[in-house]
Amino acid sequence: MPGKGPWTFLSNYAHVLVCLALDPDARLREVADRVGITERRVNGILADLEKAGIITVTKVGRRNSYTIDRTAQLRHPLESHKTVGDLLRGTT
Repeated sequence: MPGKGPWTFLSNYAHVLVCLALDPDARLREVADRVGITERRVNGILADLEKAGIITVTKVGRRNSYTIDRTAQLRHPLESHKTVGDLLRGTT
């Protein structure tokens, strides 16, 4: 079909954030399956997001729960006037 291809408008980072916004208690395997990347890559993305202060990871029993700082500014200069909350608006 013309116009269809393997690319998407959002990065894997954005896809992981959307997954966590929809289910803050999602397991890495679930996020990886939804995004279409490996668990190892999800783990790396989560580490980057945590280091940047965009997510906070809380241990709940044997699982993790993720809290997103929706006030964090987007990082690219073209979007830096917007927040993570602006990106996620409408997903929850």
